Amino acid sequence: MSRLMTSTLLEEAFKVIPSQQLLVNVVSKRVRQLTAGHRPMVETGPRMGFSDIALTEIIQGKLNFEAAVPAEDGKN
Repeated sequence: MSRLMTSTLLEEAFKVIPSQQLLVNVVSKRVRQLTAGHRPMVETGPRMGFSDIALTEIIQGKLNFEAAVPAEDGKN
């Protein structure tokens, strides 16, 4: 995939996950899963890398994620 396409995927994924840190974490975790043999949840092209697949999954709403919120259960 070209850099332009990857850049476009990043921009689109950033609309779904507007936190750069959270986006990086979600993509990193998903890339590790794909590397370990998990199947892509989207149609893939012959030149798509794992990060492109992860970004496409985010854009298409295939990945669930939640921002970590400090627990306030009084167990400190």
